[in-house]
Amino acid sequence: MEIIKTDSYDIIIEKGAFLNLADHLRKLDPGMLHLIVDSRVYRLYQEMLPTAMGDLPYTVNLVRDGEESKSFATYQEVLARLLDKNIRRDDTIVALGGGVIGDLAGFLAATIYRGIDFVQVPTTLLSMVDSSIGGKTALNLPQGKNLVGAFHMPKKVLIDPNFLNTLPEKELLSGLVETYKHALLGDAALLEKLSADHAVDETVIKDAIDVKKSIVASDPYDRNERHVLNFGHTFGHAIERQRKFSGITHGEAVAEGMVMALQIGVRLGITPPSLLEDIKTFMLDKRLISEPLLDYRDFLFEIRTDKKTHRNGIRFVFLEDYQKPLIKDVALEDLG
Repeated sequence: MEIIKTDSYDIIIEKGAFLNLADHLRKLDPGMLHLIVDSRVYRLYQEMLPTAMGDLPYTVNLVRDGEESKSFATYQEVLARLLDKNIRRDDTIVALGGGVIGDLAGFLAATIYRGIDFVQVPTTLLSMVDSSIGGKTALNLPQGKNLVGAFHMPKKVLIDPNFLNTLPEKELLSGLVETYKHALLGDAALLEKLSADHAVDETVIKDAIDVKKSIVASDPYDRNERHVLNFGHTFGHAIERQRKFSGITHGEAVAEGMVMALQIGVRLGITPPSLLEDIKTFMLDKRLISEPLLDYRDFLFEIRTDKKTHRNGIRFVFLEDYQKPLIKDVALEDLG
């Protein structure tokens, strides 16, 4: 078992941790536990749930699998259910699922009674290495992704790598994109592991989390340094929005967005052309992207509603070299 400590909560990485969930939760004095679970995860693990929860009292609140559940409609639906079940201030919400569930459950926890406790139990690689860490919660709007949200730190993040055994390959690759992004931003050794086809195991998960933990610690409320984690996300979110959040995974969209950011960086004289070619080749070889690549000029309109836009343009993340990100304000017309 690995325990990664942050200022406000522990991140526990333990194979088989799901079946020991009750032991981990009992230490928090959680009151009634209200599980927010997507339908796919529930189908896979419903028979194990009574064992996992032991003698702790809990409710199960199912939501549809997929990005469309990260919406105000689902938020209101689940909120009504929780209130009908008499959720109290000293109860605890448990997010059991991927990034969509983590964001939805976290936003519910942040807003019910102006904030109650919640625990992240991520079941996808992407949510393990990225979205469950750092306290960001959000919902999507028709105008864009993650436009309404709150910072609300979990009481604990419990990561069981065994969940990856039932993860579809498409979702595993999606999470590998964020893992690779963290390596590009801040861990040369992790990049070497990924280049050498190192299996995605507890060490890879821990290394990726350590990168994000370090960046978040320097800027917990996303005012400046934490913006580097948006590398690839400006265009990635635009792609997801144009596709109406269907037909492409978050990781696939971010991978395309990373290449787009590198291409613009080359055009602006920030990114060496060789770096673009090396990273593009790596991602093609690992099937994180596929040809033909998307053209960033097709998504310039969508990025105008990105949450990082401001009166002087948009805050954009470039790479000057491996492990050397650059945050730069760019006029929107300079991207075209």
